[in-house]
Amino acid sequence: MPTSPEHPAPPGRAGPASLDYRTAFELAPIGLILSRERLMVDANREALAIFAANAGQLVGRSFELLYPTPAEFERTGRRIAASLDAAGRYADERVMKRLTGEMFWCHVSGRALDPARPHAAGIWAFEDLSARRAVRQEFTAREREIAALLVQGLTSKGIGRQLSISPRTVDVYRARLMRKMAASTTAELVTKLLTQ
Repeated sequence: MPTSPEHPAPPGRAGPASLDYRTAFELAPIGLILSRERLMVDANREALAIFAANAGQLVGRSFELLYPTPAEFERTGRRIAASLDAAGRYADERVMKRLTGEMFWCHVSGRALDPARPHAAGIWAFEDLSARRAVRQEFTAREREIAALLVQGLTSKGIGRQLSISPRTVDVYRARLMRKMAASTTAELVTKLLTQ
């Protein structure tokens, strides 16, 4: 039987002649999710494994399901829309949530098919970073967002711009993070965020 979106080649049997786009999507070594208006319209096997889900639990549902809080879902959506490059690309590291309720660090990159309409349709890739970085359960939603941007090397001004808050507010949250992580400098805080 020829392969098609409805009948992909079985794993391990797809030779060069039978490899098609559906098989490549399904067997990609990173999580891939296709979206329309922030709804998940398709997810590959790796994405389902990362989020501890089956296709019926994700397809047709909002990405909000995969965020620790509805507020983080909303703020991330605004940040993506404001930060796309000219080709519609975006990437960050953030805390996401498996369907089991477990939170984990995830590298997310993707592309809006129409940069003028960031959420109309997109292709998103997910990489589970939990083996390298643990989620600090005592962090608030805002602290998680600021921690994610600190490890990307952003300044208080840059973080404030990304989150639409003042640099002074960022400094207050950074001081809280430093107390929680027993760090005396921002560099030490970033090191601890990346290694603990």
